[in-house]
Amino acid sequence: MSPDFFTTVVFMARRRFFVDAIERGHAQITDQDAHHLTRVLRVEPGQKFEISDNSQVYLAEVETARKDLVRFRILEKIDAADPVLHTALFASLIKFERFEWLIEKATELGVSAITPVRAERSEKGLEAAALKRLARWKRIAREASEQSRRARLPDIEAPVDLADVLQGDKGYALDEGEAQPILSALPEARQAGDRVALLAGPEGGWTERERAAIAASGWNAVSLGPEILRAETAAIAALAIVNAAWGILVSHD
Repeated sequence: MSPDFFTTVVFMARRRFFVDAIERGHAQITDQDAHHLTRVLRVEPGQKFEISDNSQVYLAEVETARKDLVRFRILEKIDAADPVLHTALFASLIKFERFEWLIEKATELGVSAITPVRAERSEKGLEAAALKRLARWKRIAREASEQSRRARLPDIEAPVDLADVLQGDKGYALDEGEAQPILSALPEARQAGDRVALLAGPEGGWTERERAAIAASGWNAVSLGPEILRAETAAIAALAIVNAAWGILVSHD
């Protein structure tokens, strides 16, 4: 058989970067981010990339590439599809290396917002240091957004108490106890643009007092199955499930 019989075509998606602002048809990335682009990714003048100002996505050409500055010239706006589902993840504080992994993977899965939650079984040291980690968490979310080619960054909120979460919008609380399977708890009527809130517990799970408060507040307790998952694994699994549930229905509309 001739080697020309099969032709393999590989389409490489352009890398996407986030910029703080676009002014007069130009944008720039500075300091450590510029250093990463020029020294690690080898960005050079003349190359084309996609950039987002966290509102719109554009095709842009590199005009300047220095150690501390990468400057872009906007070529055209690129259509960016709206997300099928808007998910808010309320995640109890856990060990920081695991919480950072959670932020990265949740961002890749398209989460709209992540709010750290202070639960009874959250370590006090984590609660005290959480505010100082916000800038780092936002950087992790930004890097994951670029890697996954998101059009917009997720909101990384300041930590709140569980009681504050329960007073807000209602959603689905992950629980390793007796609870309805998450798939059967999701509404049958789903459409693009829906909003879903997920509440994930800490290491060791919810206390009985917290479980009672969650039930009394109107949140639906849901299960991911009989296995006991790590807190970060449960949150990511739940996000993947609701993404699939909405994605399958919308794709058949």
